[in-house]
Amino acid sequence: MGYETLILEKQAPVGIIKLNRPPVNPLSVKSYLELYDAICEFEKDEEVGAIIITGNGEKAFAAGLDVKDVMGKSAVETLDFLWTAPRRTFDKLTGIEKPTIAAMFGLALGGGCEVALCCDLRIASEDTIIGLPEINLGIMPGSGATQRLPRLVGVTKAKEMLFTGDNINAQEAYRIGLVNKVVPKDKLMEEAMAMAKKLASKPRAALGLIKRCVDNGLNMDLPSGLTLEMDCFSIAFTSEDGREGINAFVEKRKPVYKGK
Repeated sequence: MGYETLILEKQAPVGIIKLNRPPVNPLSVKSYLELYDAICEFEKDEEVGAIIITGNGEKAFAAGLDVKDVMGKSAVETLDFLWTAPRRTFDKLTGIEKPTIAAMFGLALGGGCEVALCCDLRIASEDTIIGLPEINLGIMPGSGATQRLPRLVGVTKAKEMLFTGDNINAQEAYRIGLVNKVVPKDKLMEEAMAMAKKLASKPRAALGLIKRCVDNGLNMDLPSGLTLEMDCFSIAFTSEDGREGINAFVEKRKPVYKGK
């Protein structure tokens, strides 16, 4: 399908989604709805084993919500927007079993930061500036940052970023564990593609089950999380790829995974 606010590219086994409202790629209602559709499109595509989300242009991954889309809305209208646009989209993004990577550069602010927080991994170029400036506008994040950021970097650092609205650079984001890797800007997509291809080569059933255990287990007590892990292990162990991996190990050969 055609998209107005996104560019979709497929370099199998990797699907690439580019936020496309340059120069700073603000997130409109249409951006969120199209992002949902794009994630669904790659989720169904058997040739795609991993997904990269990045921005188009040179200045920004995404500079946040396009406030013109929500100005003047009532509390009820605002909640309706949050449920139908970012919440629906981010639930899909975090719930997809295929691994996702945010390739960040330039500005990654507000809603743009929240998009990245929803991805499994984050690779940042050296010029990346990350922040949640909503407090400085008299408001607060509404699409997951108050919940996802503390789970990534800890409560104290998350509160500092949320309370002050101050930005951090790529190296500080790496230091606190917000991003996995910092690279020169001209190497960003090369690094993201290399990681995405590596993940796409893994057995999909096991990878998806690991993702489910980690993400769901964070919201469980330890015994429940351990039970979830055992249940998922039994599924992975008896999957076609699980059998192939074990047999290949015993037979001292490279496994041939089929994504089943």
